[in-house]
Amino acid sequence: QVQLVESGGGLVEPGGSLRLSCAASGFAMNKHGVGWFRQAPGKTREGIATISNIDTTSYYAPSVKGRFTISRDDAKNTVTLQMNSLKSDDTAVYYCAGTDYGTSWPSFEPIDYAYWGQGTQVTVSA
Repeated sequence: QVQLVESGGGLVEPGGSLRLSCAASGFAMNKHGVGWFRQAPGKTREGIATISNIDTTSYYAPSVKGRFTISRDDAKNTVTLQMNSLKSDDTAVYYCAGTDYGTSWPSFEPIDYAYWGQGTQVTVSA
């Protein structure tokens, strides 16, 4: 059974940083595409960062490019999202998700992901 578990969310002031982790069981991160998504109240879920299982190339939505970094640790079977220069607009529930196939360019569309974590709240506020 596949399980993805996010951790690391919390409350942070604007300009601060947080590091989210996604731990997987029953799912090899290096054999599937993995992405981070977020959903703010009243908004649709959006893909913000993905990482290829082929060569660990990462991709970012324009809203987070240059501030967020996705990375993978094969030894720990985890994917992390380092978030810097956080803004109030980054407030959302953040989800880790995995495809059920390997890909060099993981999609940013939620419908393309078969496995989801339960989400972790990130609140950016003074």
